[in-house]
Amino acid sequence: MSLFAEQATDADFLQALATYSQQAKVKGKGALAVMLVVNDHARRAAGTGSALSADDLLTEQGGQVLGLGRAAVQAILAQHGITRVLAEEGGRTSRGSIGFMRGYVAFLNEQRALRGELDLAAAERFWISRVEAFFAGKPFSMKLDAAWSLRTAVRHLTAQAEARQKEAGGTMYLGTMMQHLVGATLQVVLPEADKVLVVHHGSNQSDQKPDRHGDFDLGDVAVHVSTAPSESLIRKCGENLGKGKRPVIVTTRRGLLTAEGLLENVGNHDRVDVVEFEQFLATNVMQFGRFSVDGRREAFQQIVDAYNDVVDNHETDPSLRIEMSGGK
Repeated sequence: MSLFAEQATDADFLQALATYSQQAKVKGKGALAVMLVVNDHARRAAGTGSALSADDLLTEQGGQVLGLGRAAVQAILAQHGITRVLAEEGGRTSRGSIGFMRGYVAFLNEQRALRGELDLAAAERFWISRVEAFFAGKPFSMKLDAAWSLRTAVRHLTAQAEARQKEAGGTMYLGTMMQHLVGATLQVVLPEADKVLVVHHGSNQSDQKPDRHGDFDLGDVAVHVSTAPSESLIRKCGENLGKGKRPVIVTTRRGLLTAEGLLENVGNHDRVDVVEFEQFLATNVMQFGRFSVDGRREAFQQIVDAYNDVVDNHETDPSLRIEMSGGK
């Protein structure tokens, strides 16, 4: 009898699968992509009688999961009538993909030793249900409370992204949200003639290209959005200066201190502007809203609408969207 022959199994296996999914924190799009591809490897192994080994599921360079990519993931989803893209890179760029692969292989082997042959078709349906739940995920909520400062409202929004990021593991919700909110804000507040300058990119697209100086290039300014400024970002700012660009870093409260310290270390602290994200958003809303209650709400709504358009056009996770709530 083959190691992973597809036979009907009792509810205990699916319960164990659900427990594993929760304990391993398989929630993000990259992790779900890994589960689908590894499960498919297991099903193929069932037809050959071969045992499933984690080492065999690595590419020759050992840096990625074998066969993991958009095409493979979408092919599996298509078999279940799902055409929406789960992950633009199919999970290949997820830093935790190999760990998720090894964990799932170990789980399947343990279950095989405990229960005998496993119903991997049922396991695939389980993961498909999780993908469907992922697509149906609730958006973030932008609440405007009359008792709050604008920065507090933004802080409540980013706190949601941070919480989801901790739960999902490996998915940079906060960084993606910040990047697209900065872009949406620039698009809304700039004069009509300059809006064309705001070019949006997916969060997984690198800015390490000859024609890109930052996340956003506006005139001679290169805007970098980062949750945690690093030495590589500071080097990038140095390159901007060498090319006649004026770098601006938009970051978190904690990131602001880090960026200023790193810039001082290389002697560029007086040549690079570092702006705190909450303040960036609040100041622009206040000014664009003409310092009125209705104006602020309208400004926030326009920014959120622009942000959601960016998410729809450049990201594959619809739960990144933001819904406005609360009073004036």
